[in-house]
Amino acid sequence: MKERIVRAVAGSMVLLSLTLGWFVSPYWLLLTAFVGLNLLQSSVTRFCPLEKILDLAGVKR
Repeated sequence: MKERIVRAVAGSMVLLSLTLGWFVSPYWLLLTAFVGLNLLQSSVTRFCPLEKILDLAGVKR
């Protein structure tokens, strides 16, 4: 369940930042880059900040 939440949040953030980048300001595309870098980093180090936040919130695997 936790992995589904992480994927849903990452996908939502990408879509939101692309929408804001198109309609508001291209600087919002930096959020897309941040999410992508965080996904790459977590695939290498197996550390995901959102998973830690979900652990503290009591979400189970």
